[in-house]
Amino acid sequence: MSTTTGTKPRTQAGTLAQLRGLILGLQKQLPSGSFTLLSTVYTTPALVTALQGTITALVAVTAAHAALEVALAAYDAEKAKMGPVTLALRRILQSMYANAPDTLAVFGMEPPKVPAPRTAAQKAATAAKAKATRRARGTTSKKQKSAITGNVTGISIVPITAPAAVVSEPR
Repeated sequence: MSTTTGTKPRTQAGTLAQLRGLILGLQKQLPSGSFTLLSTVYTTPALVTALQGTITALVAVTAAHAALEVALAAYDAEKAKMGPVTLALRRILQSMYANAPDTLAVFGMEPPKVPAPRTAAQKAATAAKAKATRRARGTTSKKQKSAITGNVTGISIVPITAPAAVVSEPR
């Protein structure tokens, strides 16, 4: 909602204040005025009524926002209380009916997905990377260990290693 000065309020309260100011100004300064705005002729009482309708709608929006905040707070409290219970119930139902997808569907659940079997090359790559990582880490502090990784860059059944990384001395 723009004003006569061309500034836009940044809050609903600012918009309300501007609309109320327009109404007061029209009633005080131009009580029997007539205006042509956007090709429509308005009298001061008609403009006041239209602006009051906008105020009523904005107040309703403000009340709805407040009600939404209250409802969201209530939902968050309920979710905090019942979230772990619901999770535990879902886990029990999944273990009870793991082999009965039709029964799980009654509860609105799907059976857990079985991971695809890993290929021999994937297993070999994992083992090579783990071995290289253990070798590269050596015996260092926990923080230093987390910063170091293995230097395996590819696998062709035999690990292909990159040049050893330079590890800086702890300060």
